[in-house]
Amino acid sequence: MKMKSIKINRIILALPAVVLLATACSKDVSDLNDFIATTKSSSVGSVPPIPQFKPYESFTYTAAELRDPFVAQIDLTEEQTATKNSLLPNTERPKQYLEVFPLDTLSMVGTMEQNDNSWGLIKDPQNVVHKVQLGNYIGQNEGRITQITETKIYLVEIVPDGVGGYIERDASIAIANE
Repeated sequence: MKMKSIKINRIILALPAVVLLATACSKDVSDLNDFIATTKSSSVGSVPPIPQFKPYESFTYTAAELRDPFVAQIDLTEEQTATKNSLLPNTERPKQYLEVFPLDTLSMVGTMEQNDNSWGLIKDPQNVVHKVQLGNYIGQNEGRITQITETKIYLVEIVPDGVGGYIERDASIAIANE
């Protein structure tokens, strides 16, 4: 009995949908034909003409006799060669903790003095504060601390000069304004 009532309910629900679909299909499509005719007559498309291209002009390379820009041609004097060989990073020296960090990630947060000793206070990227003094190394370019003031820590780095040697470069870390 229950099965029969479910089938009847389905038929009753489907009947309005079938009636609606049957009435939607009418044979009068004159309004559609009028719309199509109006649309076709009102829009006339045009295709732009094909652009004219200039003929290819070949290029002749005339700088073959000039210096090759990819070969370094630097003449070093004897003095420069001696300096180049004498200034090298000390690879035998044990690395200090703050040499792991790039210099721009370190910040100065203050100074301390006790007796005749003065220290700079450096904060690393993990927000840990470290004491440094003259002669300590910080940064990734062999940066040796040369002077500590109340507002700055001055150091000298050893960096590659681009032609196989090394040069000294001054750098500093100023106190952070928070």
